[in-house]
Amino acid sequence: MKYRKLGKTGIEVSEIALGAEWLQGKTLAETKELIDYCQNEGINFLDCWMSEPNVRTNIGIAIKDSREDWIIQGHFGSTWQDEQYVRTREMDKVIPAFEDFMERLQLDCLDFGMIHFVDEIEDFEEIMNGDFIRYVRKQREDGVIKHIGISTHSPTVALLATEVDDIELIMFSINPAFDMMGSINNIELYIEEDTYKDKELEGLAPERAELYQTCKEKDIPLVVMKGYAGGRLFSDEDSPFGVALTPVQCIEYCLSRPAVASIFVGVKDVGEMEDAIAYETASHEEKDYASVLVNAPKNSYEGQCTYCGHCAPCTENINIAMVNKYYDLARHHDEVPESIRSHHNDLTYNSFDCIACGSCEDRCPFNVGIVEIMVKAKELFQ
Repeated sequence: MKYRKLGKTGIEVSEIALGAEWLQGKTLAETKELIDYCQNEGINFLDCWMSEPNVRTNIGIAIKDSREDWIIQGHFGSTWQDEQYVRTREMDKVIPAFEDFMERLQLDCLDFGMIHFVDEIEDFEEIMNGDFIRYVRKQREDGVIKHIGISTHSPTVALLATEVDDIELIMFSINPAFDMMGSINNIELYIEEDTYKDKELEGLAPERAELYQTCKEKDIPLVVMKGYAGGRLFSDEDSPFGVALTPVQCIEYCLSRPAVASIFVGVKDVGEMEDAIAYETASHEEKDYASVLVNAPKNSYEGQCTYCGHCAPCTENINIAMVNKYYDLARHHDEVPESIRSHHNDLTYNSFDCIACGSCEDRCPFNVGIVEIMVKAKELFQ
């Protein structure tokens, strides 16, 4: 296992990390088996945003005797209400949920206290000018947390976070499908550091390129979530490129982005983690995503949403790109994960607000059937 530093914190973490999202419903024995396996393979970085009590309790027991070996991320704003996950900024819910996290994981001090899931500018501004951030900072002052981080899927919010002095880490969704927005002429360029200084480079969303470069220049580490696009990239049929990638290729893509320190892999069992850890011993040919994407049959993205945002502005103020992203992540599961449903429903305006005017489709460079997607999203997230 290779290790990378988390920016100015100086903390070294494994480049492949464990995301605990899929541990809900797992027994203590299953949880401990996975965590023990990860530790034996050199993984020392763990993120737990899940609010479900048994997930937290099981992780706490599993790491009790090896706490000093783990760097842990926990989240402010992820709560458990009426037997389900709810993201909230209500402090009478935020505070007991965080205290529950610390108690169930049996922690006296948390390495990174993450401001949970901030995808809209208004939400970010309210957090940074209210009781929420004051509470988070008080925990750091009191030694309850060592560092402050934030999780977001929005490059706009992430860029705003880079301007906040005491945010030392950003958890961000990265994969080829989320990054690229046009034809890929020479994808080899994307692994060259200087490329990210060119905001107009075709194929990479300029705002995301700016984020990567800004984080590198300011030494603010990015840690990856959604590196597999919810499994979408593993299928020829579902991939926006028309060709599947392997876990190893997805991981290589993420770890080759500027400022990326680690990728959190959400897995259900040891077998899925083995597929990820295979990256550490993979050959150059096995890691090569570039030649796959360059020769992909759908590298022009015709009919595929790339979340580029050219469909904006929406007459009803819907963040169409974000709705499409959540829809894509959700539709490949047998049951819609409550976290993704909540993320969609918590948007100020979402698919339920669509009036099917079609103006977005006139602006879409890839001829995506956006109105049809909105209808399907309504059905999925109702």
